[in-house]
Amino acid sequence: MSPHRAARLVVDDLTQDYRATLRRFLPRRDEAARESAYELGRHAFTGGISLLVMTRIHQNVATEVLRETAPDDRVDVAERSGELLLEVLAAYDMSHRSVLEPRQDNRTP
Repeated sequence: MSPHRAARLVVDDLTQDYRATLRRFLPRRDEAARESAYELGRHAFTGGISLLVMTRIHQNVATEVLRETAPDDRVDVAERSGELLLEVLAAYDMSHRSVLEPRQDNRTP
């Protein structure tokens, strides 16, 4: 399998997982779905998925869900999907900080 095809499969799997997590989160906003989103972000980060790719996955899935949503509910769904994205991005932020903080500690004043 080519590296490009393998990367595509990883993104496809991540998209499926993100879709399932978002659909579980929207009606309840439960902590389990938030934890799943954080873990999804952590998995994506350690798997080398860029922040831009992860954001594109969110945009595609959220747009898909919004198209299926009644007009009166779209603002609420958009807000809730944004909440879930923040959970995913929190994993990136924590991982990023863990890489940067040792570098800052090694700097001389």
